[in-house]
Amino acid sequence: MASSKISTSYLSSFNDVLEQEAAAILALKEVLEEETINRTIEMILACKGRVVITGVGKSGIIGRKMNATLASTGTPSLFLHPAEGLHGDLGMVTKHDIVIAISNSGESDEVLRLIPSIKKIGAKMIAISKNTKSTLAIKSDLVLSIGNVTEACPLGLAPTTSTTVTLALGDALAIALLKARDFKPEDFAVYHPSGALGRKLLLTVHDVVRSTNKNPIVQGDATIKEALFLMTAQGMGATSVVDTEDKLVGILTDGDIRRAFALSDNLLLSNVDELCNRNPIVITADLLAVDALKIMEERKINVLPVADSNHRPIGMIHIHDLMNLGI
Repeated sequence: MASSKISTSYLSSFNDVLEQEAAAILALKEVLEEETINRTIEMILACKGRVVITGVGKSGIIGRKMNATLASTGTPSLFLHPAEGLHGDLGMVTKHDIVIAISNSGESDEVLRLIPSIKKIGAKMIAISKNTKSTLAIKSDLVLSIGNVTEACPLGLAPTTSTTVTLALGDALAIALLKARDFKPEDFAVYHPSGALGRKLLLTVHDVVRSTNKNPIVQGDATIKEALFLMTAQGMGATSVVDTEDKLVGILTDGDIRRAFALSDNLLLSNVDELCNRNPIVITADLLAVDALKIMEERKINVLPVADSNHRPIGMIHIHDLMNLGI
């Protein structure tokens, strides 16, 4: 039976890799030239097409991540696998596009074989490579060098430090473009409508009301007993109170009722008008759901009536509804 006791520590190996890769990323600051960076950003900002990322092997994996980051931060992009490109997918590249080709050596055969067609199409090319004297670098319009990095792999074979540095370079490129485009959280949410951020920045009170379909309403002359039955039926713990023109005049909560029980033995027969809060916080349907939640948290309340422009209640939201929707 194997012993559960570990006699050898591998922490130093972990630390060596982390320190080496971190140092290589920081060293990239001294490798990149300001003029080249500026020209790269300006070229992409002026691009009327898309940024097409290509690379093979580990460089291709990094390229896919770079493509995903660019696409989600406002720069239209796609990934082109070199092998598929050589068999017809080059048709997705237009003269308005910019091709970013990733190759550590700058001599990857599959990538180099794309160049004649890319040149004929008329798209511009940016190389990301360690070797600024490589074939890829020479045939590209711009070269972003990752520097002469040493792989963390002790054999010097497995791409490790080079891919980490390339990934960091891709992130820096995407964020520089994001800032240049003045890309805001609302824009990010448009590309992530199903994510938590998308729900926070896109979901409105109207969406919540439509989802829950709850709108308890009583007239001011209704009894507390009638109001309680309605609140229980809709599971809101509150009801909007309206006048004879169906305009909102107040809100009655189960908390109001509990507190009043200590003062009256005949409370259930009293009118709602006698007990409701006539200065409730009211929101409109176009308010963002996340802002409604903020109001609830700041004012320490659990429900909010929703009214239209004529001050007529069109719904009511409970803090639990917002929690259930992931806000």
